Amino acid sequence: MKKTITLAHGSGGKLAHKLIHDVFMKYFENDILLKQTDSAILPGIEGKQLALTTDAYVVQPIFFPGGDIGKLAVCGTINDLAVSGAEPLYLTASFVLEEGLHVDDLIRIVQSMAAEAHKAGVKIVAGDTKVVNHGQCDKLYITTTGLGTLKPEFVTISTGEEIKPGDAILINGPIANHGMAIISSREGLTVNGSIQSDCASLNDFIQSLLETGIHIKFMRDATRGGVATILAETVQIIGMGIEINEDHIPIAEPTLGLCELLGFDPLYVANEGKVIIIVPEEEKEKALLLMQNHPDGSLSSIIGEVTTDHPGTLVLNTAIGGQTVLGMLSGEQLPRIC
Repeated sequence: MKKTITLAHGSGGKLAHKLIHDVFMKYFENDILLKQTDSAILPGIEGKQLALTTDAYVVQPIFFPGGDIGKLAVCGTINDLAVSGAEPLYLTASFVLEEGLHVDDLIRIVQSMAAEAHKAGVKIVAGDTKVVNHGQCDKLYITTTGLGTLKPEFVTISTGEEIKPGDAILINGPIANHGMAIISSREGLTVNGSIQSDCASLNDFIQSLLETGIHIKFMRDATRGGVATILAETVQIIGMGIEINEDHIPIAEPTLGLCELLGFDPLYVANEGKVIIIVPEEEKEKALLLMQNHPDGSLSSIIGEVTTDHPGTLVLNTAIGGQTVLGMLSGEQLPRIC
């Protein structure tokens, strides 16, 4: 096989077929994909609703501490399904490759995707590949689509319609690691302590909580825009207020230090392995314990609550005893973060 991607690899001819078989089919191999049909024909699903999502990934650099663009694409789409209460089952993957991309880099990314999909228990069952001229794409872009099943009792989780005043807000660990890992890698910055992206598939973590019977009223993964933007969106949806406590929000010291050095507010920095969960006040301690007993939630914390005060507004109770109104992120704080 040629060592770099050429325009001929996107022509649909021999090189395109060789690329598909030697890279994608080799590492994504499963019984559905091997049939090589234009559409993946999936097993019938009875008594459950389908959940479908899609997202594009253009992160720069394509390799970063704790992950790469391929792992990110798999985790991000799986998490979009999981926070809706769905069980992720299948993914498709579309690649835009830049002429000159090293095939070894592509293989490394595809292997990473295959490993993460296997770990999460999902199959990559279809896809597409296009090649563009050198300079018309930054190495490669990936679009993934995910399909899962959703039990009827979980349909309202993504809407937030069951949220009431007094409900507790939890998060499954330290914030802002992904964004700071990307910027430190991009700019070649060194900090006291290694900052690793929190990129992870959370479907096992979330399903384990749902199976306990905890009444999860709402979930959302805090990706672009960070925790503050997600919660600022949430208050607009539910028409109530939310208060979060600064000294309860977990953040690692190296991450906080880099945020302060660069002037970033960690509440607005992207995460790729953090989920905000809202549960009834009377179940918050039980939910917290269950979350802390899972590897993806060992540093979970209760960070705030829903309130009838200041409807439609997100308020931060600061560590020094004051209050600050938080809105959605304005502009692009960190471009090309996912």
